[in-house]
Parts: sequence; C-alpha cells; structure tokens
Amino acid sequence: MQEPEKMISFEERRMQRVINAVALASAGEIEVALKLLDGVEQDSFGVVEEALRVFLSELSDATQQNTQALAALAASKRELESQLETIQRQERAIRELSVPIIDIWHGILTLPLVGLFDSVRAVEVTERLLARVADDSDVEWVILDLTGVTVVDTMTAQHLIKLAQAVQLLGARCILTGLGGHVAGTLVTIGVSLDELSPMRSLREGLRFCLAQRKTYDLTEVIRRSAERMDASRETDS
Repeated sequence: MQEPEKMISFEERRMQRVINAVALASAGEIEVALKLLDGVEQDSFGVVEEALRVFLSELSDATQQNTQALAALAASKRELESQLETIQRQERAIRELSVPIIDIWHGILTLPLVGLFDSVRAVEVTERLLARVADDSDVEWVILDLTGVTVVDTMTAQHLIKLAQAVQLLGARCILTGLGGHVAGTLVTIGVSLDELSPMRSLREGLRFCLAQRKTYDLTEVIRRSAERMDASRETDS
C-alpha cells in the first residue's frame, strides 16, 4: 500500500511562507512577497515574520525612491544634453558671425574683424578664409578690415602677417584697412611694421587700391597680348 502523504505542520507552512517571501523579494517581486506575509500571527515566530515584513516594506519604499531618482536623473541628463546641443549651435553661429567673409567686388573679398583677435580666433579666421580662397579661383584680393579692432599687440600683428602669407600661397593678396590712430600708435610703440600688408585708413581706400591694381594688371595684360600678336604677325609676314 502507498504510504500516506506526510502531514505538513502549521509551523512548517509558516517557515515555507517566509522562504517563499524571501525568494520573491530576491527576484524583485517585493509587493507579492509583502502580500504573502499578510496576517502575521501574534507569537514568537510571528515576530520574525513581522520583522521580515517591515524590512521588505522599507526595501519597497527605497526601491521606489531609487526608481524615481533614476528617472529624474535621466530627465536631467536629457535636458542637459539638449541645452549643450543648443549651446554648441549658438557657438557655431557666433563663430560664423564673428568671421563674416563678404564678396565686396568680383574677385575681392573683405573680412571685417571685430573685437579681440587672439590665437583661438586667428585659427578660426585662417581656416575659413583659406577655405574660401581655395574654393574660389577668381579671388585676387582679400581686404582685412580692422575698423572694429580696438587693441592690437605683437601677437595680433604676427597673426595678420601669417594670414596674409597663407593667402598669398593660394594666389591672392591681402591688404589691411581700418587702422585708427590709436592702433597705429600702438604698432609704432611696440615696433611692429605691417608695411607688407599695404595698410590704409578705410575700407573705401582699400577697395579703390584693389580696383586700381586690377586695372593696372588688366592694362598690362592687354599690352602683353597685343605685343605677342604683333610678334606673331611679323613672323608670319617674314
């Protein structure tokens, strides 16, 4: 005959309930574990069950608080990323506005410089200007206008000279305009000469100079081509 199933005592059922509650809690099912511990008996073993229930209740509250804190942190991170992206867009826009390259005439560009012209800005100006000159083979002259620059030191002057040399390597030439009395006096005081940039007082004078140079070049080119045609004609006649 089959032996009768062993009867499980009340205490064993309570012990099994505690074990199941701990197992559920360890699996993250804290609320289910708490429901399993409802109806604690008022005895010595009930004290253990009640202590476990209080612990799981506090653990549930802490878990909810952590979840809310993580959600708030994720929201703050998204907001910061959005703000950072906005700042980066604004910085790009500011850089573009701070280096406006203007087609003032066919083959003549002007670059009005405003504010502080330090090493960082010199790199940005050089990169954008050289890219513009390299992309447009018609560019012959670049006018660097310093009307909006109030402070010029040795470093600034060196940046301008290097910029002009780089432009010249691409087949164009630079001139400097907008030198006010204060800036000119500073350059004399620090012993820096910008003569190779043909400095002029105003952008208007710089534009006239560039146009005059172009007319002179055009006239010279016409004379040269006429001479070549005349030489070719003499050779044909002979």
